[in-house]
Amino acid sequence: MSYPFLNEVRVIESSAFIAAPLAGLTLSQFGADVIRIDMIGGGIDYARMPLAPSGRSLYWTGLNKEKRSIAIDIRQPRGRELVQQLVTAPGNDGGILLTNVGVPWLSHATLAAQRDDLISCTIQGNFDGSTAVDYTVNCATGYPFVQGKREHPASHAHPTPVNSTFPAWDACCAYQAALAVTCAVMARRATGAGSELKIALSDVAFSMLSHLGIMTEAEVLGREREPIGNFIYGAFGRDFVTRDGKRLMIAGISAGQWKALVEACELAGPIAELSARLDKDLNKESHRYEAREAIAVLIERWFAARSYNEIEQRFNASRVCWGPYRGVCELLRDDNRVGANNPLYQRVSTEGVGEHWAAGTPVRAEGVARSEVRPAALLGQHTDEVLSSVLGLDSAAVGKLHDAGIVAGPKSDPTVLHR
Repeated sequence: MSYPFLNEVRVIESSAFIAAPLAGLTLSQFGADVIRIDMIGGGIDYARMPLAPSGRSLYWTGLNKEKRSIAIDIRQPRGRELVQQLVTAPGNDGGILLTNVGVPWLSHATLAAQRDDLISCTIQGNFDGSTAVDYTVNCATGYPFVQGKREHPASHAHPTPVNSTFPAWDACCAYQAALAVTCAVMARRATGAGSELKIALSDVAFSMLSHLGIMTEAEVLGREREPIGNFIYGAFGRDFVTRDGKRLMIAGISAGQWKALVEACELAGPIAELSARLDKDLNKESHRYEAREAIAVLIERWFAARSYNEIEQRFNASRVCWGPYRGVCELLRDDNRVGANNPLYQRVSTEGVGEHWAAGTPVRAEGVARSEVRPAALLGQHTDEVLSSVLGLDSAAVGKLHDAGIVAGPKSDPTVLHR
């Protein structure tokens, strides 16, 4: 489901993996016409896990819905020339490239020679052009050590790191890229000038360390964050297990959240005693953080004596900030924030996958109608349409490109070939 805010914007996307495709998806969900340049038969991530029984990638189809697809053999000079022509095609809506493919024939200088108001956005690993992915960037942020636990409390060695399975820096980079492209489009409309944009994944990650004060903490205070496992840094929060084995996450960050938690758990007396014994004002976030282990002992006892249903009722009645741990199958089955109750989601039928829930943009624009979610296209599903509408090629010219193996339609998609 998308909004019409970028309806007069056409983006050519040549990409793989997460950051660039997610940036393209974000732009398309705000109305841009995003056209993927796909390899005939699929690129390096077209068969990435998880896979449907048909062999089609659920990962790829999730990131590449809401886009058109043209399949081109970019190993051939004429194929590369076609891509360049698509990027630099005339018109106020075009002249925009989104890529993480650093090849000379897609460089800004090469393309700007054909269209001087070109907007290009290139996603890189590191700012110097060297290779990096989310997982090789995250390991340098310090977060894996903070998420871990020190095996020996007296040790000064780094704790065993715990990697995140969520590609957070890819996601942050994608949204930065989508915003950057949108801003460049606005600037071009005002001034007529193009933009060469480069975004390094590591810059996104390390700039966030700066924004959140973590880098300044290390520089000014000369210290590393201590490993805290599942505790929330700087206040109070952690996971706890109910009598019947269910696990919940609770947060007592603000004064209101802390008050609600103490009241719901009937811990006003024990918390007051703990505050006096430790000489801490537990109404202060920092003091709660310093006393987190002792507070957790009190809450663990309270949880161990009660069932999930009882705690759920108490917490909801007291407006405690909490949430249950769930697998994704449980999420789909039990959580009313996902599925038919939330207009974010829509049932779609994706070729090679079947019918399933698909999310539109999470932004809710009051009074603006959303269009329906378009499932991921087959490779080359829009080849003829794009060559005709963007480049103005007639059917004879398009046919010659097919005959030469330079372009292909959806019948070349492995999903179709392996039926």
